[in-house]
Amino acid sequence: MLDNSTILLTGGTGSFGQAFVKLTLKKYNPKKIIIYSRDEMKQWEMAKLYVNDSRVTFMIGDIRDKERLNTAVQNVDYVVHAAATKIVPLAEYNPLECIKTNINGATNLIDVCVQNKVKKVIALSTDKASNPINLYGATKLASDKLFIAANSYTDNSVFTKFSIVRYGNVIGSRGSVIPYFLSIADSGELTITDERMTRFMITLEEAIDLVWHSFNDMSGGEIYIKKIPSMNIIDIAKAVSNSATHRIIGIRPGEKLHEQMIGVEDAPFTYEYDSFYKILPAIYDAFNNIEWIGDGKKVPENFHYISDKNNDWMSVKVLEAWISKHKEIIGKY
Repeated sequence: MLDNSTILLTGGTGSFGQAFVKLTLKKYNPKKIIIYSRDEMKQWEMAKLYVNDSRVTFMIGDIRDKERLNTAVQNVDYVVHAAATKIVPLAEYNPLECIKTNINGATNLIDVCVQNKVKKVIALSTDKASNPINLYGATKLASDKLFIAANSYTDNSVFTKFSIVRYGNVIGSRGSVIPYFLSIADSGELTITDERMTRFMITLEEAIDLVWHSFNDMSGGEIYIKKIPSMNIIDIAKAVSNSATHRIIGIRPGEKLHEQMIGVEDAPFTYEYDSFYKILPAIYDAFNNIEWIGDGKKVPENFHYISDKNNDWMSVKVLEAWISKHKEIIGKY
């Protein structure tokens, strides 16, 4: 599907964007990948990696700027929407800025994609959008709802389809807990917010693979959720340094003890597949449509997917091995 296509990647210089470009060029042969982001320095550094690859182009722009965004989507086939204001404590103290990017930016993208007849759009979401308690999660839930509803904007002459990929903590990404622990490990003490805390753990490769799959599978309005392991925060700390002591500092503004990706209220619309779950759009009665369901199995009515009740747990040894293998790039993307 992505061969010989033009792909727009918003927020393309972030952790996901940099890995997506690298792996997509390796797996497919797109006509062009357009990196759209507002950080000129990150673009400058990233462009050095693709100086001899004419398929990769760069545009300075903000998803808050609808006119510039409209220019970016000209002749684009597929969009991956990764741009977001996502640092939870910063969003709590800068709510309007978070809303402008995560909600207003999503609205801008939907409008220009429909107007320019983009074929398919995948918007990246987060476990914090399920039963949100912080502003970041609330804005991403609103964004998810906007993208789901956008499928009703199209008519017989416009075929833009919108779906969502939701996932948890990306192992080793910039701004996440592992690079933070590594940065202070030499002090001999790691600060822990709450020793009971758990998180879903996913690699960038797994997240990107789910995006590829979703483009091929989507009918419009689905939320795709990868089956991934959980870890306790103490075990994450041990994987970074088994000799450091731990100091409990308390939960930060907007944090949860445990993250949720599928709530009980989503269960009536959720189907299970080999390696992922799919929440079908209730507003289109898709949960009764075999074309949307495919070979999925409906989950029990009381089902929920939450990090402390997971059946799959990542061990300290597995994370230690991952950190050892990827140490040079942790926190760089």
